[in-house]
Amino acid sequence: MSNKFKAILKGANEVPPVRTNATGTAEFRYRQASQQLSFELTVRNISRVTRANIHLGRRDENGPIVATLFGPSKFGITVKRGVVSGVLRACDLTGPLRGKTIYDLVCQIREGNAYVNVYTIRHPNGAIRGQIKREQTRRCK
Repeated sequence: MSNKFKAILKGANEVPPVRTNATGTAEFRYRQASQQLSFELTVRNISRVTRANIHLGRRDENGPIVATLFGPSKFGITVKRGVVSGVLRACDLTGPLRGKTIYDLVCQIREGNAYVNVYTIRHPNGAIRGQIKREQTRRCK
């Protein structure tokens, strides 16, 4: 079973949808031995990003924040291409996952119940969003 996950971030994925040229990706790798979830968030053509979070929720629903990937930034940052990377541990979990393990978050991701949301000054409820999915591993023939 793959321990790599990815989200493709677009305004059309927001609930309700947002018209924007901004895009992004979020890549995750679960390290079972250390109970850590490393991440790399890349955003493109976006103005005044204030924060980025992982939420629990299915594709067409909004849900609670369970981890912070970036922010908060009061005035926001503007980038043509920006990258934020880090590592999430159990102590970083919040909301309904506070006091739980990183494995609990990974289980939610595997069940299709987690997404990344990036917020801006102009779109305080979310500018770009993407469901986190398991990365397909390539098999040799």
